[in-house]
Amino acid sequence: MSNKKMIKSALISVFNKEGLAPIVKQLDRLGVTIYSTGGTQKFINELGINVIPAEDVTSYPSILGGRVKTLHPKIFGGILNRQDNAQDVAELVKYNIPQIDAVIVDLYPFEKTVASGASEQDIIEKIDIGGISLIRAAAKNFIDVICVSSVNDYAEFLELITANNGNISEEERKHFAAKAFNVSSHYDTAIFNYFNKNNEIAALKISETNTKVLRYGENPHQKGFFFGNFDDLFTKLHGKELSYNNLLDVDAAVNLMAEFKNGTPTFAILKHNNACGLAQRETLHQAYIDALAGDPISAFGGVLICNTEIDAATATEIHNLFCEVVITPSFSKEALEILKGKKNRILLILNYIDFPKTTVRTCLNGTLVQDRDIKTDAVEDLTQVTNNSPNENELEDLIFASKICKHTKSNTIVLAKNKQLCASGTGQTSRVDALNQAIHKAQSFNFDLKGAVMASDAFFPFPDCVEIANNAGITAVIQPGGSIKDQLSIDYCNTKKMAMVFTGIRHFKH
Repeated sequence: MSNKKMIKSALISVFNKEGLAPIVKQLDRLGVTIYSTGGTQKFINELGINVIPAEDVTSYPSILGGRVKTLHPKIFGGILNRQDNAQDVAELVKYNIPQIDAVIVDLYPFEKTVASGASEQDIIEKIDIGGISLIRAAAKNFIDVICVSSVNDYAEFLELITANNGNISEEERKHFAAKAFNVSSHYDTAIFNYFNKNNEIAALKISETNTKVLRYGENPHQKGFFFGNFDDLFTKLHGKELSYNNLLDVDAAVNLMAEFKNGTPTFAILKHNNACGLAQRETLHQAYIDALAGDPISAFGGVLICNTEIDAATATEIHNLFCEVVITPSFSKEALEILKGKKNRILLILNYIDFPKTTVRTCLNGTLVQDRDIKTDAVEDLTQVTNNSPNENELEDLIFASKICKHTKSNTIVLAKNKQLCASGTGQTSRVDALNQAIHKAQSFNFDLKGAVMASDAFFPFPDCVEIANNAGITAVIQPGGSIKDQLSIDYCNTKKMAMVFTGIRHFKH
């Protein structure tokens, strides 16, 4: 399927002209007739290269402030005609329509304009009409026309026409057509999502053109990809490429630490998307030591994250642990050199950005979409339901534990004391099992649970959990409430002088 065709004519109309000059010069050397419009036409003229204005073809000037330049049968006829169709060829002759063999377009930067915070009128003016129409027409007719649809493809196109003296195969034209439809579909998706930012229309449109091929997926026999602009969120300073599982843990870590952004120095250690250690202290060094104490076994091979700069003292401690990833707002110069001592250790600077307002995951033969859980439990949200109220330290620990609970796999119970994660029961089918797991784990690492607090991601249908917690020494409980048998748990807490507060908000995480 070679079917090579020589480019004899080209229409060029681009927004981004960076890298365009070498293409224009090469086309001129090949004797290609060049058609153009507006600013691109001026750019080509300034290169000293002959260019035919599109107006000379259409006999119409650019009108409506530049909104209409190329939308004309003499332009689109030149692109869409089938050169092996005798009637199409005859109509080109009859209506004096020039054949166009190549279309080079770069669209108005709609997404960048939206991201800049521009006015709606400026955004609307950056919806490209002529350009997107040229792309679709040229890509549709790839049998006869090559379409270059983005500044990102200038270099590849230049290499192609230079190597082959302007002779392009059908395979190559089809390859560029696929790129073109990728550009046009992404562009339309961005426009739709702008107009539907309040989700008035129940439709899911996702398009990501930034692609990272991963070593493999969750397991070595699975292929894996990351679609998104990783560099918007992180600056990678050192280490190997992140794996599929690394990225899942990093996602969990970033979402968890967002609960403690700009607060007291906080350090967290995560494994398989759950925190196995977390502590808040006056210094980051002590926060790390106490986070590690939460579960030094699970910390092996984990992902580490904190909310303030890592200094040399903290880095020295971290360096003694085998860990996959370290994430921080910044490293001191000394800390960075220490942590670079392990060649594969991934070091990331976190740049805080706004995350999407919805989360998306595949389900059966479709997709589940929901609002992101952005609710963080706060003191003012709490309803005291027992006779005893939590004291100041307990109240701080309850909010601390609730934040961790929100980001732990359900069913979960989180135990905390003095702003340190003692243990959590994660991903259990029974809430009682989750609590027993947490107590056993805390005791195995010699935590004294007397005076500790307990957080639950959902209500207690029976008083068994508060009874087990009381027997372990726990004195205060935070939970959503909402069970028809809430009073049973309340009554038990009152009998044992435990404090319990309701949040009214469930935080399931599956």
